[in-house]
Amino acid sequence: MHKLLIDQPGAKKLLLGNEAIARGAIEAGLAFASTYPGTPSSEISLNFFQVSRESDLYFEYSTNEKVALEVAAAAANAGVRSMCVMKHVGVNVAADALMTLAYVGVRGGLVILTADDPYMFSSQNEQDNRYYGKLSGLPILEPSSAEEAMEMMGYAFELSEQLAEPVIFRTTTRLNHSTAPVVFGKITKPVTSGDFTKDPFNYVTVPAVSRKLHIKLLKNIEKAEALADASAYNFIEGSGNFGVICNGVSYNYVADAVGDLELDGKVKILRIGFSHPMPGSLIKSFVKDCEKVLVVEEGEPYMEEAVKAFAQEAGYTGSIKGKAPELFSRLFEFDPAMVRANIAKYFNIPYDPETPVDLSDIPELPQRPPNLCAGCSHRATFYAVNRATEGMETIHPTDIGCYTLGFLPPLSAGDFLICMGSSVSTGCGFAQTTDKKVISYIGDSTFFHSGIPGLINAVFNNHDMTLIILDNSTTAMTGHQPNPGVDMEALNFDGFGRVSVESVVRGIGVPHVSVIRPYNVKKSIAAVKEAISHKGVSVIIAQQACTLLERSMKKLVGKPFYVSDKCKNHRNCINDLGCPAFYVENEKVRINAGLCSGCGVCAQICPERAILPLK
Repeated sequence: MHKLLIDQPGAKKLLLGNEAIARGAIEAGLAFASTYPGTPSSEISLNFFQVSRESDLYFEYSTNEKVALEVAAAAANAGVRSMCVMKHVGVNVAADALMTLAYVGVRGGLVILTADDPYMFSSQNEQDNRYYGKLSGLPILEPSSAEEAMEMMGYAFELSEQLAEPVIFRTTTRLNHSTAPVVFGKITKPVTSGDFTKDPFNYVTVPAVSRKLHIKLLKNIEKAEALADASAYNFIEGSGNFGVICNGVSYNYVADAVGDLELDGKVKILRIGFSHPMPGSLIKSFVKDCEKVLVVEEGEPYMEEAVKAFAQEAGYTGSIKGKAPELFSRLFEFDPAMVRANIAKYFNIPYDPETPVDLSDIPELPQRPPNLCAGCSHRATFYAVNRATEGMETIHPTDIGCYTLGFLPPLSAGDFLICMGSSVSTGCGFAQTTDKKVISYIGDSTFFHSGIPGLINAVFNNHDMTLIILDNSTTAMTGHQPNPGVDMEALNFDGFGRVSVESVVRGIGVPHVSVIRPYNVKKSIAAVKEAISHKGVSVIIAQQACTLLERSMKKLVGKPFYVSDKCKNHRNCINDLGCPAFYVENEKVRINAGLCSGCGVCAQICPERAILPLK
């Protein structure tokens, strides 16, 4: 039995934050879940997928976040408790549906989880999705710990059903990926089937209907304001003339700092867990007796702006600060030392930070940039393109996935990136406005997610560009989740369909399509040369399963290679491929047999044929 299905109320377990979130949803009677995987939210989806194989939970990896939200919205409007999970930038993709779904509302509870990523550990930006609450008019909940996240999930479903609106559940990387003890509650049996009552004058959002629904939404916001003021997740602790307002993981740093600085009786804390609508009456009551107020929040000054507005309405004349050059930045994550120092500085508390350990006599650690795995087929594809385009001026729009790492030398296979699917569309723009040859890269999962419309655009407008679809049979970067092109039967899962990348490309009307096996270097180079010589749209599908996936499934068949005495130390293998299985010892190139996957690409490019398989 999956550990999140154990129905033992009171049992204490050590869980990852994402596991605790999934458990909280299961305890709340979750019946329908959808997602497009994205770090730092991916483990929630993985656990739902595993649980769905052993329970009545329906779970799907949807094509993209917009689709995921739309299927969950339908399930919720059939009266079934549903959840949609994504990372913060995924909400941008889902926003078209989100904005109008706020008007339509739901019948069964619907929780939309956004996992924000301060410091951009695995993301292209660090946007603060609390502003989606203000934009859409939907409630936002923000837990401060794994255990609270598990408990708060049940409240999120209740709140959604009370307001008949979706609820946004915002986390950050530090909470998603921390591990903590939690106490299990009782699992509520899910209601897995529902019914939909036709009511087009409330569900079909033509302008006349939407005008009426917007009025309803504004009334709901008023109800939510009262609920936020009374919510147990917005609480005050401590006492004193100084006030600190905080949220999420920042609350933990603040609580520790108050203890470390011995500020009991001097500083009181307002923790905001129900953060949209902000609890106006509670904030006004909190600040009125404070000499000064400090707002501690990662990301944007979302709470600070609201606190200042409420304080002004209440006639408060004291100092309120948060984001300032001398205090907190809008950049990156906070840490306990930063919060402690800024609290001491702002409230003029004597503070003598510990002297850092002197490391001046210790050499700096060598930098280890992110790299494609040893044997990754993307490296072979990039090499083939580089050889086929020698002497040409090229532009390489790239996309979101493992292959993004190809932008680093020596492959240098990435010149422009905005978001999922952008490689195809930006390729169109570059092709139209420059004389350089445009070769775009996109992965199979990303192609299904949002690359198809761009390719249709390229065909319709007859842009002169080549698109290379890197088909490694999985969604590799976020942890090997399936996508519509994966053969699920090969993974021992039944009940799934399969969409052929090649059939989609040909169905769109691409006039020049070729399929390559990237480990065959000579044929791959020839195919790329042919594709880029075609005037108009051409597509190359580079098919080779992810090496890590093959290794985990014990399907790697190649033997590791070694460098023989024939080597003349040209180092083409290192300088052109950059495979991490290579290293240099005593000025000689060597191969780490434990890393080598046996792909044989290096052996094909060695001028002396000095790289041979181990016997």
